[in-house]
Amino acid sequence: MAEDCIFCKIASKEIPSDIVYEDDTVIAFKDINPQAPTHFVLIPKKHIATVLSLTHEDQELIGHMFLVAASLAREQQIAQDGFRVVTNCNKDGGQTVFHLHMHLLGGRSLTWPPG
Repeated sequence: MAEDCIFCKIASKEIPSDIVYEDDTVIAFKDINPQAPTHFVLIPKKHIATVLSLTHEDQELIGHMFLVAASLAREQQIAQDGFRVVTNCNKDGGQTVFHLHMHLLGGRSLTWPPG
């Protein structure tokens, strides 16, 4: 755990969140600034700063995160129409919290351009 990491604090329950899924390695919670009707953030409980920090030992964990995202999409009934899984990396990639995370978004059209 990184002491100054907000996502580590959420994972350790030091900061409350609206948790929608949790197991031994992953936690998912509702985004506090949702960009779609369904917007969850999935994080590993292990602190990994960015995609670039991943190692071969993290392969199973990352695969598990995608399986959790797919399961949540089915549970939220957004799987059939479609959804988006987004991971940003570093500042210019839009990453604002430096703890690896995925955004699961759905419940409306996410095509670009909109319309």
